[in-house]
Amino acid sequence: MEPVRTCIGCRQRSDKSALLRVINVDGRVEADISGSAPGRGAWLHPTPECCNEAVKRRAFGRALRAEITDTETITQRLNG
Repeated sequence: MEPVRTCIGCRQRSDKSALLRVINVDGRVEADISGSAPGRGAWLHPTPECCNEAVKRRAFGRALRAEITDTETITQRLNG
């Protein structure tokens, strides 16, 4: 049975493999492609809708327990 995580954008629970792990790198949200970077991570569906919802709700800062000053990298990655 695969672990289940909650998307910080839409708040839906999904299998870990269906979500993208994001981490805080000096106040900037970045994708953790390997899924094994040290430190706190948050989970997000890799869709523009979930990313935009997370930005709108300021969910990155709460989930990562850090002051997030730049979400541009992850937003550009998921919006194309």
